[in-house]
Amino acid sequence: MALKSNSPIKSEGWKTLEELSKLNFNIQSLFEENPNRFEDFSIRFDDFLIDFSKNLIDENVLNQLLELATHADLKNAIQQYFSGEAINETENRSVLHTALRSTKDNSAKVDGQNVHSDIQKVLDKIKNFSDQINSGNRTSFTGQNFTDVVNIGIGGSDLGPQMVVDALKYYQKDITPHFISNVDGDHVMETIKDLNPETTLFVIVSKSFTTQETLSNANTVRNWFLKCAKKEDVKHNFVAVSTNIEAVEEFGIDKNNIFPMYDWVGGRFSLWSAAGLSIAVSLGSKQFQELLVGAESMDLHFKNSDFRSNIPVILALISIWYNNFLNAESEAVIPYTQYLQKLAPYLQQASMESNGKSVDRSGAKVNYQTGNIVWGEPGTNSQHAFFQLIHQGTKLIPADFIGFKSSLNGNQKHHDILMANYFAQTEALMKGKTKDEVHAELKDSNLNSEQIQKLVPFKVFEGNKPTNSILIDKLTPNSLGKLIAMYEHKIFVQGVIWNIFSYDQWGVELGKQLAKNTLKDITSTKIENEHDSSTTNLIKAYKS
Repeated sequence: MALKSNSPIKSEGWKTLEELSKLNFNIQSLFEENPNRFEDFSIRFDDFLIDFSKNLIDENVLNQLLELATHADLKNAIQQYFSGEAINETENRSVLHTALRSTKDNSAKVDGQNVHSDIQKVLDKIKNFSDQINSGNRTSFTGQNFTDVVNIGIGGSDLGPQMVVDALKYYQKDITPHFISNVDGDHVMETIKDLNPETTLFVIVSKSFTTQETLSNANTVRNWFLKCAKKEDVKHNFVAVSTNIEAVEEFGIDKNNIFPMYDWVGGRFSLWSAAGLSIAVSLGSKQFQELLVGAESMDLHFKNSDFRSNIPVILALISIWYNNFLNAESEAVIPYTQYLQKLAPYLQQASMESNGKSVDRSGAKVNYQTGNIVWGEPGTNSQHAFFQLIHQGTKLIPADFIGFKSSLNGNQKHHDILMANYFAQTEALMKGKTKDEVHAELKDSNLNSEQIQKLVPFKVFEGNKPTNSILIDKLTPNSLGKLIAMYEHKIFVQGVIWNIFSYDQWGVELGKQLAKNTLKDITSTKIENEHDSSTTNLIKAYKS
């Protein structure tokens, strides 16, 4: 077994944390007790400042959380993660998305073979292809320059690239990106209806080239394309990222336009690979390379830093504290930039598909919480949506606030207002508003005593709500690479400590298997497969 199976609840730190969780920590009091709390509970790395001082933790809690990392043999697990050990044990695979962005040969091996040189060849192919598209040296079947690129994939083959190109839209070149993922035909048709087939490049991303959603969409798009083109023209406007060479060529794609995928890279971590081809095409190869460089710098920070000053480790431990000891079932991600509007959906898959497990590495049912429900929206929109629940609701919801010192388009007045809200919300969540403060405020508004007494309970804010503040200099390809890698490694640390396998996703398979039977029953004259009575009657209602 590559990773040891070691239940976290057997550690001394776990038992101590259970006792510490019974204490009523007050964040403001913790600041009063320690004037240096901000310095002691923050980490600076390159253009990142991570402030975790507004959390329900003290030094003792943090030390016990660090003991969990020691008990889980996290240091050795990190070494196995980066070196190519088959830590995805149920599929007997390495987990080496980090190798995709390594500029130096880090000796990562798969089945004894060094993978660095092969990765570099693929990166060169991505660079050359995207450069040819952007320079106009590679044209469509009619000889025209490409104006649009459509990524056809699902899961990580869609969410990752889509999140990145949306986040870095400011840096976009002349090629406009589009994404088709849902097998819903309305999604496909709405995407292609305003596109010109003569100037659109299609990138089909499917490791097996058999994924139902992706192949259904790809065939629909090809049929639409062939209304104005010939079969031999497909090779000019379609490329594929896949391992199934035979099926791709049968589709009509030239074998020289097939980019490889790796078994040792999970789909939800594949944007760094050829699955990110649409990123390189729409943003340019230079920006794609900067994305990789940023991610690599966070990799090195995570790999080499002491746990006490290690950003992904600290964020993971804090998340475990809330999830396992303070009964917080979810955590919010609030980026204060519209460019990161797709970050929360991306992290939902990355985190919930990875750590949504109830069996430990020995195959036994766990008797503690794993996984987090991850959700969020950009500020300030979110302040007018779900912040009411965070401020005055009954649930404990830790939140990451992500902000940038500089805006991209230079409207300083807008950016100052945006960031004023960024700082004010974490302060308000921590401080709240006391009964006395509300009373004084209402008194100044000339209300009578009866009106004041009636309103006071509704306007009190308990405060003491925890947040992390992630303050970054500027949203660039480099800083985005760091940010994504930071969350990737946080997920890894959580999985190691929870003693689960983070890199398989068997829970995705069952519904897909059953869908084959339900599809047969929908398209045939009678229902032949055995279902529960609810499903049977729903299918009948659909067909009637």
